[in-house]
Amino acid sequence: MTIREIYNLAINKGIEADFRGKEGVEKLLKRKMEKFEKMTLEQKESFDKDSLENPFSDSRILHIAQDKEIKRVLVGIDIEPAEILLAKEIGKFEEGSASSLVSSRDSAIDLIISHHPLGKGLANLHEVMEMQCGILSQYGVPINVAEGLMKERISEVARGVNGSNHQRTVDTAKLLGFNLMCLHTPCDNLMARFLKDKIEQANPERVEDLIKLLKEIPEYKEATKIGAGPKISSGSEENSCGKIAFTELTGGTEGSPKIYEKMVQAGIGTVVAMHISKEAKKEAETANINIIIAGHISSDSLGINLFLDELEKQGIEIVPCSGFTRISRLPHFSY
Repeated sequence: MTIREIYNLAINKGIEADFRGKEGVEKLLKRKMEKFEKMTLEQKESFDKDSLENPFSDSRILHIAQDKEIKRVLVGIDIEPAEILLAKEIGKFEEGSASSLVSSRDSAIDLIISHHPLGKGLANLHEVMEMQCGILSQYGVPINVAEGLMKERISEVARGVNGSNHQRTVDTAKLLGFNLMCLHTPCDNLMARFLKDKIEQANPERVEDLIKLLKEIPEYKEATKIGAGPKISSGSEENSCGKIAFTELTGGTEGSPKIYEKMVQAGIGTVVAMHISKEAKKEAETANINIIIAGHISSDSLGINLFLDELEKQGIEIVPCSGFTRISRLPHFSY
């Protein structure tokens, strides 16, 4: 597979798993195209044209050093300059032998994939958060209420990432000659869809049943071994789950802490989330809603694994790093 083919596959898989449905995503893209067509030539020059086909602003091809067939990929939750240097060392000492020295441009690593956004993907992270409004409305929260509460949070995230050194890792990849991309929301969508389908099929009655179910999933089972497994942030094991919502597993980052009161009014009893802030935890407890923290890095690993299985089918070797735990759901693949 080429870099572009891997990227397109990720976007398509993300759309297939999107809670808004394919029609909902297509409607979003159509509206963007209509706005683009009404722009002046000057406005079109600076417009993010990738967004006309890619609904996930936090997922990008960041640098193509060599547009070649991809055979081996380094994948991490966070890719920083240290991981780029790691890729270079893997190329130098492939198979643990100093005699196999090769230049970084001919490295055994053909592509580096970061889960968390980098470069332009990080700068535009806030844009993908709008999808949370649509997801909340599907669970009964009025769309105008969701949009109103999320607007403040989206603005907060935009200000927060504005001061980041977006291009630091991208520049390192350019200097060392590595292909680099980030795949965030597509993988999160795959994870969210997987958990929603599995949990709704099992229909756990109480919180303790839900926790037990999560811990049976390999990524969470491994996380539990190191003290990072699923936990109850609000509520207790004996609480009834009630209506379970999966509103905080995808959509950029954590939403508004003020949303929990509205979720309870919509009949939601339990929320499965990746992580939660101190303020959000307090609001959830006040609203008497159960919050189950599946785990951040383990949830990220689950989503990435579901996508990487597609690459493994094509004979691409995966080299995990930076907190990512590779667990294949395919029969053993011999490289």
